[in-house]
Amino acid sequence: MPHATLDAHLTSWPALNDDHPCRALLLGNGASRALWKPFGYFSLFEQAQQVRYRALGVSDQALFKALATELFEPVLSTLNTTIRANAALAISSTAPLNRYYAIKEALIHAMRSLHIPWPLLPTPTLQAFNDELRNYERVYTSNYDLLCPWAVGQAPDGFARLFDEQGFFDVRRTREPGTRLHYLHGGLHLLKQADGTTRQRSAEGSELLDGFAVNTPGEVPLFVNEGPSHDKLRAIRNSDYLSWCLGELARESDGLCLFGQHLGSADQHLVQAIRQARPAHMAIAIRPLGEASIISQKQHYLQLFSEMPDIALHFFDASTHPLGHPGRGIAVPAGHGKRR
Repeated sequence: MPHATLDAHLTSWPALNDDHPCRALLLGNGASRALWKPFGYFSLFEQAQQVRYRALGVSDQALFKALATELFEPVLSTLNTTIRANAALAISSTAPLNRYYAIKEALIHAMRSLHIPWPLLPTPTLQAFNDELRNYERVYTSNYDLLCPWAVGQAPDGFARLFDEQGFFDVRRTREPGTRLHYLHGGLHLLKQADGTTRQRSAEGSELLDGFAVNTPGEVPLFVNEGPSHDKLRAIRNSDYLSWCLGELARESDGLCLFGQHLGSADQHLVQAIRQARPAHMAIAIRPLGEASIISQKQHYLQLFSEMPDIALHFFDASTHPLGHPGRGIAVPAGHGKRR
């Protein structure tokens, strides 16, 4: 089928979904920003250098530079490995452990300064989020914030349980009934074990954010923050859970809805997965910011998927989708984040 006409027209989501239903959803940061504007930050690594309390120090930043990354998980994992190696060799240096806790402190304060607090999220908003997610058989999200975990927690029945009673992920038991959520870049609710396995934290509500990164030595928060696509892909390959999630996206053959997902240069690994999957068709949310902007956004996606001319791309008005309802944005209290 040919691609959509390149003009400024946008179909409404209900009309498009009636004609071209999607069984899978791919969420991006735009979905989170629609609820909470501070989620539009550019770099968590930069934010961790700027927080007022326990920011990343010079030694911490030097470690990121030496490892050629701005991702927190590989740095914390490297320090964990160093700590265990030192203990096995009876090396008494405390520097790796000190850096491990210092970096975690900076990460905790950076995230708390940016993330929406649990008490500010209205229950109807979470329930509406929950209701929309369960309309799909499979949900993929590149967001690592807590909006999806919090939404699912409102009414977990109907969502597939991919983690066992102890909270561990096992790739051999991933066909549980219900809507399956795939956290492509991990999440604040996930932990990576020393052996590379993944555990989901048992906390709920405000404790999920308050207890973020306050975990036992040997475990590190499993999420892939902002960075180049090749760096993200390297971190994904070092996790059993993240590798499985990306593999599932690369096999997605049903209609796929993209919401809040720009798919810029930092997410080329996701673009490659979609190209490999060749979904039946794609419904892509566009923010209606004017005719020139709409056409520019359409051109962006048409170029991204020019190698798939037989796959129809349908564009719709993001504000007509339940996750983009303009009335659901939450006001940011004066002074939020400045205390950190």
